[in-house]
Amino acid sequence: MRKHFAEELDDLKERLLYMGGLVETSVHRGVHAFLERNTALAESVLKETEPEINRLQVEIDQEVLRLLALQQPMAVDLRFLAAVLKITNDLERIGDLAVNMVQAAMRPHELATAVIDLPRMADRTQFMVHAALDSLVSRDPRLARQVLTTDDEVDRIRDQIFRDLIQRMTREPGEIELALSLLFVARNLERISDHATNIAEDVIFWVEGVDVRHHLQS
Repeated sequence: MRKHFAEELDDLKERLLYMGGLVETSVHRGVHAFLERNTALAESVLKETEPEINRLQVEIDQEVLRLLALQQPMAVDLRFLAAVLKITNDLERIGDLAVNMVQAAMRPHELATAVIDLPRMADRTQFMVHAALDSLVSRDPRLARQVLTTDDEVDRIRDQIFRDLIQRMTREPGEIELALSLLFVARNLERISDHATNIAEDVIFWVEGVDVRHHLQS
């Protein structure tokens, strides 16, 4: 029976990682769809990855509840299942935020060359998503903690982008619509990084049994 339960946990992890891969793809496509004004990439997120991400969230959550009810797991297995329920929610929200970016990409816009930090913010955000998922695969709390540190960097870039764009709107009222579009994308990238941070925190809790949310230690 125990071996069977272990196999079910492995299968659950595989499905979670597949969902994570789709989410990572959505973020990558969403970023490039906006930066390159690529409507084909935008369409692929809306029609392919987003529906599959939503389906997987429901499927995985139902499997977790079944295992909790039937197996009554303890210790690390219980922490893993609790983490999975939270991680699927964060992954689904990241997918939604990627959709927000591709919808912005499908509206006419010109990228402001003065806002040079937006591509860098996108790069660091994508790193966070990738590293959070890698820490899950490898059960590596050190990599997860690197995600937490990078979140501070993303926040600093966001603050600078906001300052630059506010100044731009003040100087050039005719570019307000463009600046608001860029602010919208930057805000979505920030929220994606927050969800990646949540996943990293859940990995640390699963592996070490330590709650690092809000800088708490247990």
